[in-house]
Amino acid sequence: MKISTHRSTVYEGHSHYAMNIAFNPKDANTLASACLDRTVKMWSLGSPHLNFTMDAHDKGIDYVDFYPGPDRPYIVTTGDDKTIKVWDYLSESCVQTMEGHINNPSFAVFHPNLPIIISASEDGTVKFWNSNMYRLANTLSYALEDANEVAVGYDEGIVVIKLGRDEPTYSMDSSGKLIYARNQLALSGNIQSLSPDDPLPEGTCIPLSIKELGTTEIFGNALIRGPNGRFVTVVGDGQYIVYTALAWRNKCFGVGLSVAWGGDSNAYAVLENRVKLHVYKNFKERGGVGMKGCESWSIDAIFGGPVLGARGKGFVVFWDWETGEVVRRIDVEAKNIYWSGTGSFVVIASEDSFYVLHFSRDAYNAKVEQGVDITDEGVEEAFDIVAEIPDSVRTAKWVGDCFIYTTASNRINYFVGTESYTISPSDIPLYILGYVPAHNRVYLADKDMNIYAYSLSLSVVEYQTAVLWGDMDAAAEILPSIPKEQLNKVARFLEARDMKELALQISTDPDHRFDLALQLDDLDVATEITRCMPEAEAETKWKALGDRALAVWRFDLAKEAFDKAGDLSSLMLLSLAVGNRDGLRKVGDRAVPKAVDAWHTELRRWNKSKIAASIGHPSEHADLFEEGWHDVLFREVESR
Repeated sequence: MKISTHRSTVYEGHSHYAMNIAFNPKDANTLASACLDRTVKMWSLGSPHLNFTMDAHDKGIDYVDFYPGPDRPYIVTTGDDKTIKVWDYLSESCVQTMEGHINNPSFAVFHPNLPIIISASEDGTVKFWNSNMYRLANTLSYALEDANEVAVGYDEGIVVIKLGRDEPTYSMDSSGKLIYARNQLALSGNIQSLSPDDPLPEGTCIPLSIKELGTTEIFGNALIRGPNGRFVTVVGDGQYIVYTALAWRNKCFGVGLSVAWGGDSNAYAVLENRVKLHVYKNFKERGGVGMKGCESWSIDAIFGGPVLGARGKGFVVFWDWETGEVVRRIDVEAKNIYWSGTGSFVVIASEDSFYVLHFSRDAYNAKVEQGVDITDEGVEEAFDIVAEIPDSVRTAKWVGDCFIYTTASNRINYFVGTESYTISPSDIPLYILGYVPAHNRVYLADKDMNIYAYSLSLSVVEYQTAVLWGDMDAAAEILPSIPKEQLNKVARFLEARDMKELALQISTDPDHRFDLALQLDDLDVATEITRCMPEAEAETKWKALGDRALAVWRFDLAKEAFDKAGDLSSLMLLSLAVGNRDGLRKVGDRAVPKAVDAWHTELRRWNKSKIAASIGHPSEHADLFEEGWHDVLFREVESR
């Protein structure tokens, strides 16, 4: 067998058909060949001499592929013995043999980013193997199932499969320190390094200086930071590793589907499997009684907070960290749980909506102190529902008692009190990193970890919260700290709460203040606002002011408003209603020229310019408009 590259070098050595060759992505001068003579041979570009040979399979070899990462000198091979093998080509030793196909595997390749080996076989199946644990993760047979994207070719056509997820793996603490994973590389940046004074348009992509922290031994699908920020847990591949956040040193590791931190960084829980839960204190497993009932419920994930939360099919449950007793079990189909930093509120997010609940530790403790028997349902009084919001939560963060979240429809919203408000829509899916109070900005990232910022004044949120909870004294104390450019937003919030008098005092927008003044029948304020406006903008406001003045029997103000608005029909009706002959005369003097002008315009529009020219105008032929006028007035007087 001969292999030729650009007809410059011929490689000889195989005794049967060479099925494929692969170049080493870590060393472009090295290539491997797979052959039906049951061997894999290593070659160097520019040299016809064989480096070494590996007897890889019991039957012919169909495919060879190099591991793309920098940390493992591995290749994967497939053979007609129906096996897939992973080899260390430096030691020329077999690392793992994977079996599962019932016919010859046609190929096996390492995914360039995900910890996956993808194989396809003549048995019609595509299999996905975990390249860390070498376990079978999934099998697809087409019957086209929906499985970053991989194209698989068949005799009948091509199937394109999407792998993994779009959501990035990241964690940011309250000080703006960001850590995220790209494949198995850990990277960090500091949002605080961005200048809060930069005049950035809303939604602008912001460059952030990034440095490399190290690598993760597992491919993480979640980064969970401890409450004090000292430790970061990487979860993935059915394992977890706790790293120190600054030096990125391995603190501890183990088997686990999900990890949750307690109220401090000394306690955490690990869900080993769906019915086995461990609690650790100071990185040592806590002895004694575990979490009540956990072995009888199938749990999908756990969540940290003042109490330990878990979700399963059709329910969520909360346990006391210390005693393991059930605090409350709630029947709801949940996908995530978010605790506020104060521990007073929790959001339970389902597929199409989310529920905001208030947690009362005192109510729970009171029942315990009374000696009440705590069942698997827990204490009903421990949680009270505050609101149900029909929004689908994609990602979320609590800032005090404000819940900021992104939605499936690409909106950035926040919830305070009992209501939800929109910060901004976005053109692409964004994922919340957190809020930096010194910047008054919410920071988000897209799937590639490009950073975006949107303004949100914390003082505005605190003011809204105080108003919604009815604490107007606290709201009055917060008001002076609100930036001037945010006052109109506050005023519209107050208007929506039917607090229009307060909104009128706060608003700085003339149009908004005018509308509020009319709604409150504060016509003196409305008049003052209108008099300060440019004439071109004031006309419609004078008309609205006149209508309102007429409705509340303020005829003098109505007359002034209609006069400045040029509303002759309303002036005529008003003059007739109050018997103002002088006013009627003045309306006539102003109306006739306008009527003639309109007549001229209409005639010219219909190409009747000669007729239009024959009709006199009061400004040019005043005498034509005086004949009989005095007689009419005399007859009107006589009739009275």
